[in-house]
Order: sequence, then C-alpha cells, then structure tokens
Amino acid sequence: MNAALFEYLCRLGDNALVLGHRVSEWCGHAPVLEEDIALANTALDLIGQAQMWLGLAAEVEGAGRSADDLAYFRDERGFRNLLLLEQPNRDFGHTILRQFLFDAYQEPLLAALSQSGDARIAGIAAKVAKESAYHLERSRGLVIALGDGTEESHRRMQAALDRLWPYAGEALTPDAVETEIAEAGLGPTPDSLRPAWEETVRATLTEATLRIPESEFAQTGGKTGARHTEHLGPMLAVMQILPRSHPDAVW
Repeated sequence: MNAALFEYLCRLGDNALVLGHRVSEWCGHAPVLEEDIALANTALDLIGQAQMWLGLAAEVEGAGRSADDLAYFRDERGFRNLLLLEQPNRDFGHTILRQFLFDAYQEPLLAALSQSGDARIAGIAAKVAKESAYHLERSRGLVIALGDGTEESHRRMQAALDRLWPYAGEALTPDAVETEIAEAGLGPTPDSLRPAWEETVRATLTEATLRIPESEFAQTGGKTGARHTEHLGPMLAVMQILPRSHPDAVW
C-alpha cells in the first residue's frame, strides 16, 4: 500500500506544482495589472499545495527525500502530473480554460479526499479545498466573460477549448493505483467524480456560448509517467536549473 500511496500523493503534488509553475510564467506578463496579481497569487497557492502533498509523499516513502527533492531532482518520466497541466499558456484564454478544467475536477476530488481514511490526507484536502473553491469561482467567471464577450475573445476561448479538450479526460480515467487507493478508503475513484465535473463544465461552457467538442477521446500517460508531451521537459529545465546547478545551496 505504501507504494501506491506514494504514487498517488506524487500525482496530487505534481499536478499542483506543474500548474503552479505554468501559471507563474504570467508574472509580469499578464494582460492587465489585476490579472498579473491574481495569477501570481494562484501560482503561490498551487506551489504551497504542492509542498504539502509532496512533503507527505516523502514522509510515506521514508527514503530520506524531501518535498524539494521530489520537486527538483526527478526527471520528466518521474513526474505524475496530468498532461493537461503541462500544456503551454499560449494566450490568456488557454491559461484560463486550462485552469477551469482542472478547478472543476479539484472541487469533487478534494471534497472526497477530505473524508479520507488517512487523517493526514483529509487535513491537507480540507485546507486546499478553501483555496480551490476560490480558484474555481474565478476561472469559471472568466470563462463565461471571455466566451460570451467580444468576437475575438469568443474565438480565442473556442480555440483553447478545442485544443485542450482531448487532455481533460485523463483525470477521470481510473487506473490500478487509484483503484487500490479507493479500496483502502483513502480516496475516490476518478470515474465517481465525472458526474460533478461534467455538470460544472457543461453548464459553464454553455453559459459561455462555447461549443463543447463531441469527442470523448482522452490523451493519457501523464499521471502514470508513461508518457508526457514535448512541453514538460523544457518546463522542468527552467524550473529545476537553480537547485540542480547548486544542489547544496541554502537560503
């Protein structure tokens, strides 16, 4: 069970870490000052969540590694994040749509994890859920505003949805690790989260006047580490260069 739990916690931590880094790339580059500040705060929330999940993963592993070791000294194949979250920002619409698709998944996931049979998981989930509820409220509002906004903003949001949709289903596709975690009473099966996710996503996209793609095909491989897109490696090179160049440095 420890092996499955370590793997599962790495998935939770890597999702937050990779998305947090992607969102942080907007710092100083957002379209307006208010969004620059809001995105920076979202990134900080996510990186804080990553620290908690990866810290617990390191504790469960019991190999003397820390959250920092897991963040900075694993290679691409060692990461367990969803493929959706490593996708590049491209433009503001892509960033917000990616955030929304993940936030809509996090809401039912964290609600379930707050009832985990492991008190450590339940405690982290309850804390993270407060931040994630705000993230969902914000990303949902922006998806609606931009989708049902100008002709240009609508076009960009539809392009973002069409590009990102094939990656959205991976989070809801169960595998052996998640089945083992669910059977132990530590977390939910991903398919049990699908009804809540679909309800939030479809209602929001409809209000945003966006056409929901009909395809149910889902790219997979990210959360198992079997396959990542070409975007993760270069992102990790940037994220990890300082600690890898100076592994003994301390603040």
